[in-house]
Amino acid sequence: MNEALALINQYIVDRTPRHVVTADASMVVLAKDDPELERIVTGADLVTPDGAGLLWASKLLGRPIGHKVSGVDLVERLCKVSSESGIRLFFLGAGPDVAASAAVKLTEKYPGAQIVGTRHGFFKADEEPEMVAQIAACKADVIFVAFGIPKQEMFIDRNKAALGIPVLIGVGGSFDVYSGLVRRAPVWMQNGGLEWVYRLWQNPKKISKVMTLPKFALMAVLEKVGIRSVKA
Repeated sequence: MNEALALINQYIVDRTPRHVVTADASMVVLAKDDPELERIVTGADLVTPDGAGLLWASKLLGRPIGHKVSGVDLVERLCKVSSESGIRLFFLGAGPDVAASAAVKLTEKYPGAQIVGTRHGFFKADEEPEMVAQIAACKADVIFVAFGIPKQEMFIDRNKAALGIPVLIGVGGSFDVYSGLVRRAPVWMQNGGLEWVYRLWQNPKKISKVMTLPKFALMAVLEKVGIRSVKA
């Protein structure tokens, strides 16, 4: 996390738009069969491991990653940084009032955090250019985009230049958590790599995402034995 935050701080100083991808096992599986998503992920400026599956696979493949750096944790850590340094944040995504509620609660927790704008994630395609221009006018340093995978990654990729924001991060359901709409798993489950079990218990509709885990495990095992081109 500290390494990710240091890189993000440097990106803010540089002022060149950088795409930060928080990748979990489901994203890896989707990217295997989606050339556009694969291009975006492999071309990102920073990819962080958002899930126990990536930590397990990295260890299996002999290139261990020590710590999870999830989108939901990046949101909170950067709000804390904002309260200390004044970096400007924008929240985009989730349902009506959810991003705004998350912003209020995080500002209460981190007084002085500079959340310069929020907007829900429901809009028509022909509304996107005007919305992007309005967000760009806020002059944020970091934008969190919570549309879910792969919509958020594709939105960032096509609008990165127009937004002109130094750091653009896809953060999935993070605003639902910080608004209080969804409860996060207990810390012991987070640390034990069982957060996905808690999420499934809260929302059984996430079963399709959970079902990517066996495919991801198979992909990792096949790569371990030298078979890299098998489709998920």
